[in-house]
Amino acid sequence: MPPSFQDTQPAALHQLSGNAQDEFRVGNPTELLALLRQLVDAGVRVHLSAPGGSAYTTTLWTVDAHQRRLSLSADAVQPAVRTLIDAGEATAVAYLDSVKLQFDLRNLVLVHGANASAIQAELPEVLWRFQRRASFRVRTPASAAPTARLRHPSLPERLLALRVLDVSVGGCALALPANVPALAAGIQIDGARIELDGDTRFDTTLTLQHVSSGMGSSPIGQRLGCAFGKLDGGAQRALQRYIDQTQKRQRLFSL
Repeated sequence: MPPSFQDTQPAALHQLSGNAQDEFRVGNPTELLALLRQLVDAGVRVHLSAPGGSAYTTTLWTVDAHQRRLSLSADAVQPAVRTLIDAGEATAVAYLDSVKLQFDLRNLVLVHGANASAIQAELPEVLWRFQRRASFRVRTPASAAPTARLRHPSLPERLLALRVLDVSVGGCALALPANVPALAAGIQIDGARIELDGDTRFDTTLTLQHVSSGMGSSPIGQRLGCAFGKLDGGAQRALQRYIDQTQKRQRLFSL
């Protein structure tokens, strides 16, 4: 189960063990640098927490992959800045949309320039990435043929294989072809089989929460917004892993 956390508080990484660490750990240098540079480009606030409890909110200024250093803005007269420097290390927390990023900073140094000061630190080797909201969705890659297999509520003898358009830990969107009888919001479908890829397959109940018509020239007759019923622990972990890995691939492809 993902560790619980407040908005600016570091997640309790000791709650992660075994394979669970791989679901949240970002160790790939290219991906790690891309995330840090997104923080710079977006001017995202970064919350620093020292081991003794002192905290300071700042922004990430620069990321130097060659020197393996990064710099954060700093007000040198703030007592919290001096406490961070004295501690020599801090845990950083920041958000990119619905994703919480957490990483450790080592060997903190306060550097003074002509017009400003900065906190410099070693470039982290590992970054931790957590979904902030259960509603976060990813588009499913068509190449993997993600499918929901279910029986039509009005025609139980008819087995449907519907394309999964996107998915979150709480539900998914399905494409209902125009040649299939329409469905209405509020319907509950038992015994649905969700097959996202070779490693992510589970059975669940689907509740249709909203229904919309197809878009443009798409063969979709309806777009079905569905909520999953209660999933067991294995299905929850597999689904969260799928969402995490899909988002990572999409982000790398966009670089």
